[in-house]
Amino acid sequence: MNEFKTIVRRTLGERLQLRSDLPIVVAVSGGADSVALLAVLCELGYQCVAAHCNFHLRGDESTRDMRFVEDLTEKMGVDLYIKDFNVEAAMASTGESVEMACRRLRYEWFDELLTILRADDVAVGHHREDNVETFFLNLARGTGIAGLTGMTYRRDHVVRPLLDCSRSQIEQYLKERGLGYVTDSTNAEDHYRRNKIRNRLLPLFDELIPGASEGVERSMRMLREARSVYDSAVAAKAALYGTLESREIDLEALSADKDARLILFEILRPVGFTMSQVEDMLGDVSRSGATFASPAGMEVAELSRGRLYLRSAADSDCMATEYDLDFSSDIVAPVRISVDRSHNVKDFSPVASPDVLYLDGSALEGSPRWVLRKWRRGDRIKPFGMNGTRLVSDIFSDAKMTAQQKRDAWILTRDERIVWVPGVRTSGLFPVTKRSKSYVVLRFER
Repeated sequence: MNEFKTIVRRTLGERLQLRSDLPIVVAVSGGADSVALLAVLCELGYQCVAAHCNFHLRGDESTRDMRFVEDLTEKMGVDLYIKDFNVEAAMASTGESVEMACRRLRYEWFDELLTILRADDVAVGHHREDNVETFFLNLARGTGIAGLTGMTYRRDHVVRPLLDCSRSQIEQYLKERGLGYVTDSTNAEDHYRRNKIRNRLLPLFDELIPGASEGVERSMRMLREARSVYDSAVAAKAALYGTLESREIDLEALSADKDARLILFEILRPVGFTMSQVEDMLGDVSRSGATFASPAGMEVAELSRGRLYLRSAADSDCMATEYDLDFSSDIVAPVRISVDRSHNVKDFSPVASPDVLYLDGSALEGSPRWVLRKWRRGDRIKPFGMNGTRLVSDIFSDAKMTAQQKRDAWILTRDERIVWVPGVRTSGLFPVTKRSKSYVVLRFER
């Protein structure tokens, strides 16, 4: 049996355990790696469906690649799905680089295909040298042990059956099978960091130290074996301070740990925060209001009173910040407030609670605009029982509210004047007095 095929069979059996009774989506660009991947999986008896992405970034060459894949899959009797992408439009809408936009578009489409075809996995053609390149990219960027272990055999539904194979083994397999492939001309250019490593650094490295790339790959393998021990130890310590799932980390307590920097980095690494951001977070844990956005723009971390709170960057964008009310019935969104109208003032028996607001019945007369909205900087309230006004932010501070609690708070206004911060403080506007004819009761249901 061909050496390449033997290695792939072993990887599939020992590392991936792919099901042969379900389709496998195979990403086929037309390059040597993807052609060999499709051919060997078909040869080993898997139900393959080919998927080709046309990003239209290389003019006629992009069309050439697509035509090649069409001919290849027709000869092999493999179903082919092709997707055309407008990368420039994607970049304009997100601000991503070409590489990031292509990667996102590709994997979003792969996810769609998995659903359509009722498949479990997408196979991609990354091989051993690709992994060594990834090692050096991560090393130069600054990374922890996870980055130095390189790509994994499986990540969610994406599998890499060729990760133990070398480029020379792939090319030898194609030669023996009489299979051709296309070459991306941009691979010879040094515009991208990965190309610089592939075309300049690694050849020089192997020239200076013969077999250096194989040595790096062996080191990565040993690091992968050590990582399980490392991950268990870090998880045990991290559990003392907080997790991604809890969305809250006791930064003040963590900062006293001699391994604080490492632990916090490993907690936040899965959502993209960098070591430099971690160091800044730990620089002054007593700060409140300092925010950090993950480079991918998906998560935001905020410091508040010695704790770090995590939230999705989309949370505040997708939530309406202003609701008009008419008090004709109970309020159910965005928070639940019960409304009891037209009580006789003779029955007035108030309960002192920030969860209950009593208003003179005249507050509802006329056509006032009642709005439930989020807190804004500079908001002022006339607290019940006090002269003058206070900043709502000061009231939040007095209540020792966290950054997340401040974001969760709502403000009730009447014609833009604040009458209540439900659950926090009532105002002295429209008080129920002996001269009141009726009153209204609003109850905030937590």
